[in-house]
This record gives sequence, structure tokens and C-alpha cells, in this order.
Amino acid sequence: MVGAGVLSLPYAMAQLGWGPGGVILVLSWLITLYTLWQMVEMHEMVPGKRFDRYHELGQHAFGEKLGLYIVVPQQLICEVGVNIVYMVTGGKSLKKFHETVCKDCGEIKLTYFIMIFASVHFVLSHLPNFNSISGVSLAAAVMSLSYSTIAWTASVHKGVQKDVEYGYKAKSTSGTVFNFFTALGDVAFAYAGHNVVLEIQATIPSTPEKPSKGPMWKGVLVAYIVVALCYFPVALVGYRMFGNKVEDNILISLEKPAWLIAMANMFVVVHVIGSYQIYAMPVFDMIETLLVKKLKFKPSITLRFITRNLYVGFTMFVAISFPFFGGLLGFFGGFAFAPTTYFLPCIMWLAIYKPRKFSLSWCANWVCITLGLLLMTLSPIGGLRNIILQAKSYKFYN
Repeated sequence: MVGAGVLSLPYAMAQLGWGPGGVILVLSWLITLYTLWQMVEMHEMVPGKRFDRYHELGQHAFGEKLGLYIVVPQQLICEVGVNIVYMVTGGKSLKKFHETVCKDCGEIKLTYFIMIFASVHFVLSHLPNFNSISGVSLAAAVMSLSYSTIAWTASVHKGVQKDVEYGYKAKSTSGTVFNFFTALGDVAFAYAGHNVVLEIQATIPSTPEKPSKGPMWKGVLVAYIVVALCYFPVALVGYRMFGNKVEDNILISLEKPAWLIAMANMFVVVHVIGSYQIYAMPVFDMIETLLVKKLKFKPSITLRFITRNLYVGFTMFVAISFPFFGGLLGFFGGFAFAPTTYFLPCIMWLAIYKPRKFSLSWCANWVCITLGLLLMTLSPIGGLRNIILQAKSYKFYN
């Protein structure tokens, strides 16, 4: 659950301000916990059947064809978007590690660091399933807790900066509004576990006496307690110490102690290696199923080798072309994560369970849907504007 999006939370706070930022952080935590509970409950709502994929749940709620058309594009955009952002994150963290450890070395282009990061995935992508990446996933989880803790403790150690300011950074009203929109997407991106939660629950044994939702819900609660312990200190402490001058990745704002910042950046690299695979696995599954079932390709090692390498190459190419961490987070956070994380589970719940009008369940779901739609509409506008502004001064493939 704890993704690299946590590193952008102080920057998001700088664009939102203390009041709105605090409210949005807490609201996002509550809404996404609620929608995650709904997905865990719906996994086995039909006796004797398990919905092991997000689109299977969508098909049950909306019908065979409509369910696919609603869920699959959103899920694909979301998972591919995360993989692109994680390529950028991995490359930038490797670059920061190199600069911190070797201050006298000549500068190496970000492009090369993204390619180094991608080279790992040309190997790992050929692992067969979720269980086979459990070791990588465990390492990723430990790393995410470690670099989150380093991010806020190192900020405390650095102390409040002399010229710190907490006002909005943009000079114009329109700039402030667009930055606010982008920050909403940054927060949404941080809560990104819903897209693979059913695939993860599918790996838990289940019987009528002991359904999988029991242990899964316990796992979700533990995950969300850890999320709160990571996200809130990083967001609030990072903003308190650096104000509106904080970078879109908090680790870039931190320079000392050098050994600790270098270690934190390597933790980020290890974490996003594992996270990339978790989000890439369902995409591989979709691509290979389409090729075999629809286009009648013969399932083989060659097919897997070509499709997976092409996918890794594609995400690497896009990341090298648009390495804008903050803008990409804002764009994908709103455009892709808002539907699958904030309100699609609520729409499914209303379609399947049909709670009584104006009951607590009905009202809670409609509040989530309304807020999620606003998020999906507004944050990609801010994110896209940020990407365009950064692209103006950026030298491509430099």
C-alpha cells in the first residue's frame, strides 16, 4: 500500500495549504479504506464463486460486455501509469544516489539511470505469478517503511528552514488553482492499492467456514495503520520544515546526512522495483490472455518473452520522454486512480446490493462518488498543465 507517492505528499501540502491539505489527507485515508473494505466484501459475495480480477467484479455488477468496457480501460491506464511513474522514480532515485555518494563525479543523464532501472525489469518480468515475486514484494514493503521514516526523521533533524514560507508558491490565482488541482492527484496517487487487491485476495485460501475476507481484512487494517504512520508524518513534517520550497520528491530537498539520504534513495529504488512488478503482473495477464484467446496465438515462452519485454521497453521509453514526477503523479492520480480507488467500488456496491435510498450506506456511497468525480475531473487538468510547463524548458533525451 505504501507507494512512492508518499514522497510527493509534502509538495502536495504546499499546494493545498495547512487546512485543506490536512482535510484532504484524512478524507482520502477514510474513503479509500471504506472502498477497499467494499472490494474485500464483494470478492466472495456469490456462494462458491470468487471474483479474482477487478474486471470480473465489474462484469458481475454491470453485465458481461459493459463491465469489461468500464473496468478494463481504467485499470490498464492506472497500472501502466504507475509503471511509467515508477520508471521515472527509480531513475531519479538512482541519479540522486549517484550524486550524493560521488559529488566529484561527472554528471550522468537521467535517461541512462532510467535505462539502468529498466534493465532489472527485463529480467524480473519473466517471473510467472504473484507468489513468485513475494520475496521482491516483501523487500519492497520493508524499503517503503524505511524511506518514509527516513524522509520525516531527516526533515526533523534538518529543522525548520530560515526563510520558510507557507503561502501558495504560484504568483497568479490561476497558477494557485491549477497547482491545487495537481496536488489532489498527488494525494490520490498515494492511495493506489485497489487495482490489485482482488488478485492479492485470490492467493488467500478460502472455505465456507473460513472465507478469505477475514484474513484479508485484517491485512488491510494493518496496511492502513502503517499507511497512516508513514503518510501523515512525511506530509506534515516535510511541509513544516521546508514550506512551499519543498521539492516534488521530499528526498531531493534533503541533502544531509549524505549517507542516510543515499541509503533512503536506494530504498526507494528497491521498493519501486517490487511495486513495478506488482502493477505489471495484471497487465501481462491481460495482454497474454488477449493474444491467446482472441488472436489465437499459441501460448509459449517466446510469446511471453516478446510481450513482456515490449511492455517494459514501452514504459521505459515514455518515462525517458516525460520524466516529470510531480506532473505525472497529478495527471495519473486523478485520471486513473480516482475512478478505480475512490468511486468505482461504490457504484458496484450500489448496483449489486441496492441499499435503501437515503440509508447510511446509500449516502456514504454517493458522497464518495461525488468527491471521486470531482477529483477525476479537476486533477488531470492541473497535472497536464504542469507537464506542459515543464516540457517547455526541458531538453528531450538530454
